[in-house]
Amino acid sequence: MSLFMPLLKTSGHLDRVYMTISNVGSRKHSDSAKHDYATKGWGVFAPNLTIIGFDADPEACAIANADIEARDVNWMEVHMPLALGKEKAKQKLYLTSDPECSSLYPPNADLIDRFAGLPEMVTLVDTEEVSVTTLDNFCESESIDAIDFLQVDVQGADLDVLIGGEKILSTVMGIQIEVEFAPIYQQQPLFGDVDTFLRQHGFTMYSIAAARRSRRLSPIMSNSHPGQVLWGDAFYIRDLLSPEVPDAQKTPEAIFKLACVSDVMQFYDYTLELLAYLTKHYGSDPNYNFANQIIEVLRQFPNLQEQKLGGLPIMAEIKDHVSGEYTNFL
Repeated sequence: MSLFMPLLKTSGHLDRVYMTISNVGSRKHSDSAKHDYATKGWGVFAPNLTIIGFDADPEACAIANADIEARDVNWMEVHMPLALGKEKAKQKLYLTSDPECSSLYPPNADLIDRFAGLPEMVTLVDTEEVSVTTLDNFCESESIDAIDFLQVDVQGADLDVLIGGEKILSTVMGIQIEVEFAPIYQQQPLFGDVDTFLRQHGFTMYSIAAARRSRRLSPIMSNSHPGQVLWGDAFYIRDLLSPEVPDAQKTPEAIFKLACVSDVMQFYDYTLELLAYLTKHYGSDPNYNFANQIIEVLRQFPNLQEQKLGGLPIMAEIKDHVSGEYTNFL
């Protein structure tokens, strides 16, 4: 959950922030309200929040849309029954035993059969032809000029979605994308391909959460290496403080939007760096003075309460903009 955003909501700093999220492969949203984006921290931006989901399964999208309507939410959310890829075309969709593992790439049965738990999920059961479009085509048709956070989880076709969204990708601040380290699907792009593409488009990998599977026939497994890393969620940011980023892109509005995305992604150290940067360089404008909120957040950590906050390096960056009762912490 976000750390800084609730305070910034209370202080009015979020009043001018409009957040657009896109989730390609949004079937998980239909499970229950506790799994949707609003309850993962993005709801702090409501009513200035737009969530656009995509899934090739029309039934899953209908369930998700009905759930949103029944809950009478105070943000805009819609799930589109569309398959996204790198170009507009008719493609074969490979349906698997677990619908969430269905893909535009055929399952690699020879590899899947070697690992515990995978055949029950990724066994091919049927195919169907679907119309594939691109994220850029959709955004153009709907007059969407920016997406702030993008999640992609489409079982091997994730790089195809990025390629088909190359134009809108230039507006994205943060990405969560599923990557594979072994070809679970035949001829699919792997982590190295996705990572190279995103780095070429100005993104930096912040973190990765990897999933492992042991060999199906083995009754033993190492504690140090409990199975092979097969896939994971990789998290990327557009680091606007990097010296490689042109100064023209380092506007306070863009940096603050990046801080908002970073906080909900739970990259708290990076969020703090961004807010301190804005306070130091633009703090004369109350819209970008976060000194008091920074101190309020730091006070929540017991280990920091034992020392004087004024001695922390971060305080040297914001001290000129601290006001009111918070000056006691300098």
